[in-house]
Amino acid sequence: MKILNLTIPTLLGTESIVANEVRKLGYETTSVTDGRVNFTGDFEAVCLANINLRCAERIMIHMADFHAESFEELFVGVGKIPWENYIGKNDAFPVAGHCLKSQLHSVPDCQAIIKKSIVKRLASVYGISHFEETNAKFPIHFAIMKNTVSIYIDTSGENLYKRGYREKAVIAPMRETLGYAMVDMSFWRGDRPFCDPFCGSGTIPIEAAMYACNIAPGLKRRFISETWRNIIDKSYWEDARLEAKENIDKSHDTFIFASDIDPDAIEIAKQNAKNAGVDKKIRFSVCDCKNVRPFKEKGVIVCNPPYGERLLDIKQCQGLYRMMGKKFDEFKEAKKYILTSYEDFEKYYGKNADKKRKVYNGMLKCNIYQYFK
Repeated sequence: MKILNLTIPTLLGTESIVANEVRKLGYETTSVTDGRVNFTGDFEAVCLANINLRCAERIMIHMADFHAESFEELFVGVGKIPWENYIGKNDAFPVAGHCLKSQLHSVPDCQAIIKKSIVKRLASVYGISHFEETNAKFPIHFAIMKNTVSIYIDTSGENLYKRGYREKAVIAPMRETLGYAMVDMSFWRGDRPFCDPFCGSGTIPIEAAMYACNIAPGLKRRFISETWRNIIDKSYWEDARLEAKENIDKSHDTFIFASDIDPDAIEIAKQNAKNAGVDKKIRFSVCDCKNVRPFKEKGVIVCNPPYGERLLDIKQCQGLYRMMGKKFDEFKEAKKYILTSYEDFEKYYGKNADKKRKVYNGMLKCNIYQYFK
């Protein structure tokens, strides 16, 4: 069976979480760098990773790395890659990517050169000069960083944070992958109270409930590599989905409490939870955070309160954070994990975090402030 070099792009700050997920699937990572986790596996690994990884942004086949400072070097380097092992004569292969700190800085020009090089190689292999590109799609991704070119084939299609359960969302929703990352960082395992008093459209509590019930995040969606019938056996996908379904366990009780001041947000969250199959595992309510009833047991608060770049002005944020500091102090036995981009959060919350972790919510730099007592 063909062994592939696989690359997982991640949100910055979540690399170690993704690496642990890969290992739990039974694969060894080969390297972990900023925004990237690399591992080796076969086409079965492609199916399993797409369906099961909760924090990965997408799964890509790493085709090559090479140095290029000119379009000629880029053309030659791409042309050495055995594209015919993947792309058939009627398949589509759109090209997209980015360049940073390189001699080759024009993305459109690089796209055109890479496309032209692939066409030339495939034309020589298949003996044709025109490509209809009407069959399966093989998206080509490139990244050019300091004159090093990395070439990939995307196996996911839509980004993996799009689980398929969120039909509607409130303003400025967080990515599902980041929601799960916060659940993972909290070390919550479904056996203690879990509270999100700013749940919005429900991303964090839904990700917590799916984790507690062992519901694979990609179980209800499709992936672009499912159309690669010439190289990925359909049975791999069927077996991966069957195994994921068999691993679901909703038999135990969960103690997930989710609230928001906005009744429309709660209605959206309830529907999203139903779509995800976890509506019976979360207790939703319309409630201002200052009125949330504290639980006395050991548990966790995991939340993404509004912040200046998203919904509130600075003074409103400062007032909200002061209130949170007082209210959360009533949860004597709970650990707190709070995501915000506001740099002076600790000042207004009234207490320095025991630990901070820098992450990115899309392009927005944030910190997860962690309080252990």
